[in-house]
Amino acid sequence: MYAVVFHAHQKLDKVAYRHLLEVKPESRFFPSLEQIIYFDGGNGPDATKLKKQAEVDQPWHFVDPTDENDDKLHKQIQWHYQELVRNLKDKDEIRSAFEAAWLAHALVDGLTPAHHYPYEKELELLRGEGRQTRKGIFGRSFIKGETLTQSIVKSLKLVGPKGLLTTHAMFEAGAYAIIAPLKIASALPTPDDIAQVVCEGVLAEFKRFSREIADLDLYRKFYITGWTRPLSLDIKQQLAPRMVKMVTLAWYAAIEEAAAA
Repeated sequence: MYAVVFHAHQKLDKVAYRHLLEVKPESRFFPSLEQIIYFDGGNGPDATKLKKQAEVDQPWHFVDPTDENDDKLHKQIQWHYQELVRNLKDKDEIRSAFEAAWLAHALVDGLTPAHHYPYEKELELLRGEGRQTRKGIFGRSFIKGETLTQSIVKSLKLVGPKGLLTTHAMFEAGAYAIIAPLKIASALPTPDDIAQVVCEGVLAEFKRFSREIADLDLYRKFYITGWTRPLSLDIKQQLAPRMVKMVTLAWYAAIEEAAAA
């Protein structure tokens, strides 16, 4: 499953990078696509979920688009954006590639319907513990109860048919299968898109996109019906273009801010 997620993020990075070169062809000090891809696969945020070490800090990429006070992900996005700007100013290509990749990953996860609440709240209620206690594949797919029967029942609610983790994984895998062959040409930012992100900032644009996606109610529809033609069309025409455009705009804004300093 994580291999699929790695490829999904890298696919979106590739399209966003191509669009970036179209709207900002003179970006001499922006890291190469190969460098960015390196930090959005086995060296990316999702790779931390495979580690069992307690000291590994796993990025928090869940958000409630309807709650302005839910700002954990917003702070991560702002941090990676500011670090990208700083490292672009310093012409540090490796560190810039890292920040560009992790910024893109946070933005895409934050626009993914499977990363919107109430998924994470329900997961914590089911587990009765915080996210930092989940280590490795086993720690994420098994819930220990007071008895063996309770452990099985709770774990099935997590990984059984229509389980929280099962549905999450199937949505992301299905969305990637739909997106993988697309060129996503409609995601190319317009002059108005660029003017807006430069004026209002990356975080404001992210919040707007995430609310628009939440309004589509894609994850609830998937939970009820599975993959349908209308839902697949929404992934192609609504979700994927917003994801790519958001990444392109964030990278563009960082280049502009670094150059202006």
